[in-house]
Amino acid sequence: MSEGSFTGFAHPAVPTAEEIRTWALDPISVAPDGRQWDLTLATDDLAETWLDLAADATCPKRSFALHVLYIYSGDAVRTKFRVHPRKRLDKLLDKSREIRDQYVELWAANTQALIRQPDLFDYDEWCNGGLVRRPRRLNPAPSRR
Repeated sequence: MSEGSFTGFAHPAVPTAEEIRTWALDPISVAPDGRQWDLTLATDDLAETWLDLAADATCPKRSFALHVLYIYSGDAVRTKFRVHPRKRLDKLLDKSREIRDQYVELWAANTQALIRQPDLFDYDEWCNGGLVRRPRRLNPAPSRR
């Protein structure tokens, strides 16, 4: 077991919301070994947990939580809402309106821009952390014909 390994997951590939919260709030824990763990966590069941953690300025894994939110919304739009239903994403966006946090507000604005203009999806930006590492508001181009 490596230093910082978190032992609180019964099954790291399918953690509970409570396990995610405990891990995210532990300042020395690291992500479990395994490729693309972040992609497996962008689920309907955990989306609100990630939103809460992304809005918590004291959360040591805040950037990771925001990253998972970008994966979630990017995947929803890029698959035309087959992976994550539009209703679920809209509910998450509604909840985000109650949160006064610049990074959550930016995620919501970028997600709404992506919904309006799906060709804004870029895998590196939405799924590899680009929009978290370089936070900025996406500006949709005028409609192309």
